[in-house]
Amino acid sequence: MADKTRGKDQLISVVFSFRNEEAVLDELIDCVSAAIDGAGHPYEIIFVNDASDDGSLDILGRRAKADARIKIITMSNRFGVSECALAGMERAKGAAVVYMDTDLQDPPEVLPELFEKWRGGADLVYTRRLSRSGESPFRMWATKYAYAIINAVSEIELPVEAGDLRLLDRKVVEALLALPESNPYLRGLTMWVGFERAEVWYHRQARAGGETHFPGVFSKGPVNAFVAGITSFSMWPLYAVLLAGLAGLGVGAGGLMLSGLAALAGFGCATAGWVFFLLLLWGGLMTGVGIVAMYMSRMYRDIRGRPRHIVKDTVNLD
Repeated sequence: MADKTRGKDQLISVVFSFRNEEAVLDELIDCVSAAIDGAGHPYEIIFVNDASDDGSLDILGRRAKADARIKIITMSNRFGVSECALAGMERAKGAAVVYMDTDLQDPPEVLPELFEKWRGGADLVYTRRLSRSGESPFRMWATKYAYAIINAVSEIELPVEAGDLRLLDRKVVEALLALPESNPYLRGLTMWVGFERAEVWYHRQARAGGETHFPGVFSKGPVNAFVAGITSFSMWPLYAVLLAGLAGLGVGAGGLMLSGLAALAGFGCATAGWVFFLLLLWGGLMTGVGIVAMYMSRMYRDIRGRPRHIVKDTVNLD
């Protein structure tokens, strides 16, 4: 059922978390402004600068001076994509907040459809990709199976091929900002908070300009995101430690039995059996310690209570 309070007179905030995107910023602002103007909503565009060291801030400063709807938040240091996105949400004034990447791979032309779903009553409108131009088949395969693994062990279900382009109603934004955890996994948290959802399908484009700042499949960034996706919403790794312990007991009992039978039969392989058994126990112990350490590291980051970000300065914001 449509929400009559969600008319075209409601302010829309668009949040961009970025670092070093001077090659695409002018085109991005023009495309986003045209898309929202066509939809008829008043809007503000908030750029959260994660300590860029190229000419991005100069470009944004010029555009913000000419248009007060363009607003800038500059971080004091590098804090990360999700942390900067949340910083933008904290200062957004809109009845709905859209956050998306700056590289124009998620086309702004999709925005009016997100607004329509929101005006129709959806509190969270997420997008899913029909195709992904400019990405290697291996990366697409790895992403697909990473989602499958997370969904297999997680307390929530993440839509496969869902991107970062999302629209959040104000109450969803407030629910997200109330969560104190560090290293936030926004794709999962937006689904975890609940509320009414709708999806929009689109074709993802190749990058509009510059070089990607998202690292390779097996580099630190994607691995951290994969680990965060599992440890944020699943206790399965802890259960795996228990299962490994039970398996160890079974192997130990079986190994002792076979070693005893071999010794009685005079085959003389008891020593080799014990060496294999001890190595198996050692590997199981180390695996269990590593899994528990992942959870302990997350708890340690949360217990420290450090802020998710520190703002250096702002433009066109109170």
